[in-house]
Amino acid sequence: MEFISKTLGQVIDELAEKFPDREAVKYTDRDYRRTWKEFKEECDRYAKGFLSLGIRKGDHVAIWATNVPEWMITLYAAAKIGAILVTVNTNYKIFEAEYLFKQSDTKLAVMIEGFKDTSYTDIITELCPELKTLDPKDELHSEKLPFLKRVVLAGGGSRPGMIRFEDIAKMGDSFPQEEYERVQASLDPHDVINMQYTSGTTGFPKGVMLTHYNILNNGKTIGDGMRFTENDKLCICVPFFHCFGLVLAMMACITHGTSMVPIDAYSPVKVMDALQSEQCTAVHGVPTMFIAMLNHPTFKNYDFSHLRTGIMAGSPCPIKVMQQVVDEMNMKEITIVFGQTEASPGCTMTTTEDSLELRVATVGRHFPGVECKIVDPETGEDLGPGVPGEFCARGYNIMKGYYKMPEATAKAIDKDGWLHTGDIAIVDEKGYYKITGRLKDMIIRGGENIYPKEIEDFIYTHPAVKDVQVIGVPSKAYGEEVMACIVPVDGASVTEEEIKEFVKKNMARHKVPSYVRFMDSFPMTASGKIQKFKMREWAIEELKLQDANNIETA
Repeated sequence: MEFISKTLGQVIDELAEKFPDREAVKYTDRDYRRTWKEFKEECDRYAKGFLSLGIRKGDHVAIWATNVPEWMITLYAAAKIGAILVTVNTNYKIFEAEYLFKQSDTKLAVMIEGFKDTSYTDIITELCPELKTLDPKDELHSEKLPFLKRVVLAGGGSRPGMIRFEDIAKMGDSFPQEEYERVQASLDPHDVINMQYTSGTTGFPKGVMLTHYNILNNGKTIGDGMRFTENDKLCICVPFFHCFGLVLAMMACITHGTSMVPIDAYSPVKVMDALQSEQCTAVHGVPTMFIAMLNHPTFKNYDFSHLRTGIMAGSPCPIKVMQQVVDEMNMKEITIVFGQTEASPGCTMTTTEDSLELRVATVGRHFPGVECKIVDPETGEDLGPGVPGEFCARGYNIMKGYYKMPEATAKAIDKDGWLHTGDIAIVDEKGYYKITGRLKDMIIRGGENIYPKEIEDFIYTHPAVKDVQVIGVPSKAYGEEVMACIVPVDGASVTEEEIKEFVKKNMARHKVPSYVRFMDSFPMTASGKIQKFKMREWAIEELKLQDANNIETA
């Protein structure tokens, strides 16, 4: 693979020259369509606008919004002047937002009014009451967030103390072009350009520092794996703030001239409408997104004949869902990408050439330029094919570190540069990796190691099961026992005993769930990751296992 030694801005500029009149971005729910030339020119105006507001190379610009056009413009405009984009989870409330803005040293924050039941503008005004009397032309001096100097409101409307997003472009029109070009010439592909905060399913979120080089080359490999060209069109319904949307989607597109059809916030109907009306050739999603479309009452009314490829990732992919997506959505070249934010994020990938069997049973082989290995989590010793251990990766894709967290960085990346992911995996003789669980998700029942995914994949084959998650719950007798949490198919009738018997007939006794509970949905992060720790906390309360929770589990 030939690596890209360019900045994001240079890649956008080259697309504008190479494909000036081809469609770069098209929204289906609002009047926003741009060619590559138009998009480049728009990003230039906003980049100069940021400079006129005093934003400089290395400054932190946060974006708190759904997949709106302003998100994309902010990303590329910031990149063009070397500012570092800080992505903010759309589900954050005041406690998390205060932590992130403080920890990231954000200087300028762009946000929409709010999302679902959360008003971002109310939150920022509560954190910075100084906004209420601030003239938007002046800098903010906040007691709680001393680094924050500007708040920008995207999506129309106005709020006290906040600059309207569209006004930034007008400010940019008077910024000297020569100075702008000097700024661009000073940038280096190995500069940190993006800080993505890990989901924080345990502990406080950490700011993962990624460079132009990290994310562009990761995106290029991913686009290569799907055989993307300028004739493809990707529907992006995964969040931009997450590496799935930012790298697996946007970076894969801009490194191949592929058109983007973003969905501001996931809804099965919105996505299916866009896939049909725009004749998209690709779509990404976590398994729950595909399940929601496949089970939607209007699913059969849509034409998916143009679909070819895409990525299913973010959490383990049930084999049955993958098969349905291939058969019923025409995604015969669907792929899997595995990694984590700290690795930009991809480490392994299946390709369109891999057999369906490999695409459903493995997460593919290592990326070009990325080394992968399996080690014993206790001793650090390398393990051979077929032996489960911790998945580790090393290469161009590994983060620069966690922002202002040297100890956490040293814990994640060892002295030889290997990132320890915390994922349990095995590799076969041909170099295909299979993820069997998380170190912290592994259930140890009476000394037996149980990998939840194995049981999940089997229970998923039951006709009454729509979705399933298997967790470990405390046990005085065994240390831990297996619990299956199930979302049943709409209208289906199934009992706890039926599920237990189903597993008992087909799997080893120690894998039979001691408990089965039926639920409407699972707790998730905004990026679609199941929060098993929350399910475990709920289960301990539900099953009154507080005493058992005090037993040491080795």
